[in-house]
Amino acid sequence: MLLWIENALNAANGVLWGPPMLIMLFGTHLFLTVRLRFIQRHLGTAVRLSLKRDEAGGGDISPFGALTTALAATVGTGNIVGVATAVSLGGPGAVLWMWLTGVFGISTKYAEALLSVKYRVKGPTGAMAGGPMYVLERGLGWKWLGVLFAAFTVVASFGIGNMVQANALSHLLLENTGAPLWASGLVMSLLTGVVVLGGIKSIARVCQALVPFMALFYIVGCLVLLVMFADTLPETVALIVKSAFTGQAAAGGFLGAGMREAVRFGIARGLFSNESGMGSAPIVAAAAQTRNPVRQALVSASGTFWDTVVICLMTGLVIVNSGKWQEGFQGAKLSHEAFASLPVMGPVILTVGMATFVFSTILGWSYYGEKACEYLAGARSVLFYRALWTVAVLAGALVNLPLVWSFADFANALMALPNLVALLLLSGVVVAETRKYLWEGNLDAEDAGPEDRKRP
Repeated sequence: MLLWIENALNAANGVLWGPPMLIMLFGTHLFLTVRLRFIQRHLGTAVRLSLKRDEAGGGDISPFGALTTALAATVGTGNIVGVATAVSLGGPGAVLWMWLTGVFGISTKYAEALLSVKYRVKGPTGAMAGGPMYVLERGLGWKWLGVLFAAFTVVASFGIGNMVQANALSHLLLENTGAPLWASGLVMSLLTGVVVLGGIKSIARVCQALVPFMALFYIVGCLVLLVMFADTLPETVALIVKSAFTGQAAAGGFLGAGMREAVRFGIARGLFSNESGMGSAPIVAAAAQTRNPVRQALVSASGTFWDTVVICLMTGLVIVNSGKWQEGFQGAKLSHEAFASLPVMGPVILTVGMATFVFSTILGWSYYGEKACEYLAGARSVLFYRALWTVAVLAGALVNLPLVWSFADFANALMALPNLVALLLLSGVVVAETRKYLWEGNLDAEDAGPEDRKRP
């Protein structure tokens, strides 16, 4: 039965992640980059704003808290196992396509965060609520599509944000320490429950402390590995660029469909990692304390830079430079073999990186799914969702990995489609807001806020 489901999901993913989706996703990145006059050039301003608390704005958490929570959700197994999977299935050229998805995806992350802040509302409890479901409902008047997006988000949260993460870490711990899968899952489940029961403020506090440490620790570890084997690094970079357009297969040689696979897995894993265009990160951006939509949009956009342009690139370089991708290893095993090139410290870097990445992602995604569940069924459904979430962590640690990844890719595509529609149809609103606050030098101007946009 499980094999049949996996085959069905793979067949569906072959359609969902075919040329139309890749063109629509990457095309949206390019379209918004052009319309927003290469918003990526404002990354310096974005980083500066992320470190400042916007006392004049309304919201539940600081801009930095929103950014670290979003980064907690995005910096996960996609940055390690996802990159390894892309290389093993699409060859080293997938690293370049993943990186380009991050570079141009900055504009998409900016646009979706801007819209989510602009159309956010105050919920029944007084807390902010926003995201593509509210954009679809209030910006386009398509509540039915907002409901679909929210439903896809709830489903996707248990895949990309929960079971995939728990599965990857439990199997890595089994490989490196011999810890039983059930034990790893139980510990993760208990820790998750302690934090998520406190809501967004509890999640943000943990993420603000955890994310900077885990990112710095992992990046430094990757740099050590790259410096140790710097003699082969120029050849590795050349191979990544060349095979992105020629399609060198992971096991060596060349395949006719190799370039297509490099593009497909590079973009798919890029989306899995940075989530630009999927509509998840804007849900927490809407909770940020900000005086106007553009300020938080810039802060949110910087998350894609850190996640994919920096961290995913580091992982890709380490994996390809190790040469282990040519030996038939896949997924977590490939990551393990690549980092094992550095005796003792390599496995430590990988294990600590995975543990912190996974736990933070489970926390961040719990909020995404919770807000989508609240949109669909009201505030009373939140407690049930949190309980189910902690149980799913344990289940995810025990299930079959290929099935979980296939499920995650399927759910990601279902989320991306309605969100991309909203981004394209409301791109004029994004441009108008950007002109008003950024291009005309009014970043400190205050928006009217969501007080008059309460949702019953």
